[in-house]
Amino acid sequence: MRTYFGRIVRLYLWVTAVLGGTAVLLFHFIPFAVQKLLNRVVNPPAGPKPVLRQPIPVVDLHADPPLWRRDWLKHNQHGHIDLPRLIEGNVVVQVFAAATKIPLGINFEQNSTNQPDLLTLLAFGQGWPRRTWGSLLQRALFMAERVKELEGMSNGRFRLIQSTADLQQLLNDRQNQPDMVGGLLALEGIHALEGKLTNLDMLYDAGFRIIGLTHFFDNDAGGSAHGLEQGGLTPFGRELIRRIQEGGMILDLAHAAPRLIDDVLAISQKPLIVSHTGFQGVHDSPRNLSDDHARAIAATGGLMGMAFFPETTGGDTLVSIVKAIRYGVDLVGIEHIAIGTDFDGAITAPIDASGMPYLVEALSQSGFSDAEIRMVMGGNALALLKRLLPDKRRIMNDGEVV
Repeated sequence: MRTYFGRIVRLYLWVTAVLGGTAVLLFHFIPFAVQKLLNRVVNPPAGPKPVLRQPIPVVDLHADPPLWRRDWLKHNQHGHIDLPRLIEGNVVVQVFAAATKIPLGINFEQNSTNQPDLLTLLAFGQGWPRRTWGSLLQRALFMAERVKELEGMSNGRFRLIQSTADLQQLLNDRQNQPDMVGGLLALEGIHALEGKLTNLDMLYDAGFRIIGLTHFFDNDAGGSAHGLEQGGLTPFGRELIRRIQEGGMILDLAHAAPRLIDDVLAISQKPLIVSHTGFQGVHDSPRNLSDDHARAIAATGGLMGMAFFPETTGGDTLVSIVKAIRYGVDLVGIEHIAIGTDFDGAITAPIDASGMPYLVEALSQSGFSDAEIRMVMGGNALALLKRLLPDKRRIMNDGEVV
């Protein structure tokens, strides 16, 4: 009897060990390895980090750290963003994007809405709540909750920005405490609305202030640059744009199909942004804007954030990023160019958030003046945020801020 019981105990312990080891592998090592593999720094600048005469305030219009399980309060050796590295790079405002559906086998050519979803695997593998496994809306709300947790744990070093009053308070307080960072929430693709305009109110109340119409898939608003149909604006999309722009949110055309961009330009009443992009005149890619579209977006008073990865810049060095910025400045004017790194968006980049002084130095060496560098690195984006954010924190009700 004792022998039989002992065998049962040993079998139980063996099964428990195997299952426990599998769980550890699934929920810790695999997600860690995936984010370390996908979000890398390559070809970093040589030499010590430049010591700038004056700190250059940085605003990054797009990054994806909410996708990844990471201790944002410590300096990590993987990925591109955490709070210490943002402070080290003198980032004043970092936009945290919530991507809610990503094709397994990411590509910029064509993606069907029926393709397997990488984010479902990431959500399960990283231990996200069950409510996020099948709901794109709940994924967005969960990522907003994670950013708010950072605010609560940061001892005042990080604040979520939801209004011009919040932004101005941050800028005022940074004069005495420069190691403070503001965060903005952005939605990457309105498929997270799950076909309901009323869900925009829920996202607004959760803190989202930038709305990207598309990501890798066509959706209820219109076509993605990487979708199957790549169509124009739908009736749903037209009503959505009205609610976004009247409700104190900023419309983002990153990843939008050319026909969708045309249709939005025809009806938009406010400046538009393309948060993370490049120019086809630099590198011919579906991720990049044509010269005509770049000029038209600039004509709205809008901004284009230069992404930092090879599919937008045509290369994997700081020289490539500077070249893209120079092209944009010559094409549409210095006041319409910003940065939108796409850090932690499954990209390789020559720097992480702490390396912004390297880019400042590279821009200076390429002939940009100090005033021009300040505009590109953050001044233009701050001016646009002051213009377009709601004046104070309020709730949205049926598309109207109240």
